[in-house]
Formats: sequence, structure tokens, C-alpha cells
Amino acid sequence: MKNDMEPMEFEQELEQEKEEKLRLETISMSNAVTTHSGGRAIHTMTVIGQVEGHYLLGGGQKSTKYEQIIPLLVSVEESEEVDGLLLILNTVGGDVEAGLAIAELIASMSKPTVSLVLGGGHSIGVPLAVCADRSFIVPSATMTIHPVRTNGLVISSPQTFRGFEKMQDRIIDFIVAHSSAEASKLRELMMKPDEMATDIGTVLEGREAVSLGLIDEIGGLKEALACLHKLIDSRLRSEQRPSE
Repeated sequence: MKNDMEPMEFEQELEQEKEEKLRLETISMSNAVTTHSGGRAIHTMTVIGQVEGHYLLGGGQKSTKYEQIIPLLVSVEESEEVDGLLLILNTVGGDVEAGLAIAELIASMSKPTVSLVLGGGHSIGVPLAVCADRSFIVPSATMTIHPVRTNGLVISSPQTFRGFEKMQDRIIDFIVAHSSAEASKLRELMMKPDEMATDIGTVLEGREAVSLGLIDEIGGLKEALACLHKLIDSRLRSEQRPSE
């Protein structure tokens, strides 16, 4: 019997190794992982470096590709095995339309979501930070608020600048709708000329972002996970409540 069991045990061990290797490759490719604790499954997704949109970034730059993030978000929303989403941010910003598209998608999810800003949540990272049901930031993290801008050749015309202004309005409207920050204050911070050496705008530290109403709470991984578990439990209780 022992000799019969050994090949089976070897095959099971080999299968486990393959599954672990596939899991690690998935984490490496998608910057995401699903963990299980207390009977709850949490999908953790990271947005790091620049948000890559319609144009490819240089090979030496860290980037988050929106064409990978969007299908992952759909799978999290549809999956019966995932209970909530933890979004971890350390981004310098990037493509405005791509970042806003990801933020809109997360904001429209029915499953509980929590965001955590580590290091930085700059530029289009601000809408990504506020799009979750609850947002956290560590004290040492910073967030940069500045007007919409672009690099390279620009056709200088009133229509071009109106286009930038409309895009900026869309971003401000989204931030205001998903945080406690006021539009007038955001515009004031965007246009400050004395906060940044080579640009206009404002750099907010963690506690300043909370004081402004941009982020809900100061906290790290422990606090973000505890909050997400509470949101998941609350959602499950409401689903189990008998209809009247």
C-alpha cells in the first residue's frame, strides 16, 4: 500500500508546486493577489509607477497597464469567490483618461473596496485614491494636486485649452463626488505657484490629505484590512437579511 501511495503523493506535491508557481507568475504579471482569512477572500491590486494608457512607456519605467487592470476588476466583481478589493497605491500619476477610467470602474463596483496610499498618490492617482468605499493613507505618503498638463507638441488654440479645462473639471467633479473635499479648495490648491519648484500645484502630506477631506483616515495595512473586513461583513449581513 505504501508503494502505491508514494506516486500519488509525488503527483500531489508536483501539482501543488505548479499551482504555487502559477500563482507567483500571476502576481508578477498582474500586480495582484487573492488572500483568504476568516472565511473571507480579499483581492489585493496595486497601482505602481505610472498609469500606462494609450501610449507605451519606456522599458525602464515602472508602469501599471490599464488594459490589464480593467479585466481584473471585472473578474473581481463577477467572482463568487472574492468578497472585497484592497487597492494599494504608490503612483506618480500617468495617463489621465486611463486613470480616470480605472477609478470610475472601481467606484461602480458592488463589492466592498478600500484604498491605501503608500509613498505617493500623485496627479491622476488622486481619483484612484478616493474611488474606493473607504480610503487610507500612511502619514509619510504624499499626494500632488495640479492642473491637467501634457508633454510634447501642442496646438496652441482656445479649443485646446478648453479641452484641458473640461478634463480638469471631470477630475475635480469625480474627486468631490467620492470624498469630502470641496471643489473650490481643490482649484485653489491646483493653482498655487509657490508649492512646487518647477510647476504649479500643491503637495499634501498624509495628515493634510485627511484634514482636507480628500482621504478618510490615517492608517496602514492593518487598518485598511480591518476596515475592509468590516465592510464585507456588513454587506454579507444585509444580503442575508430576510426581505419584508
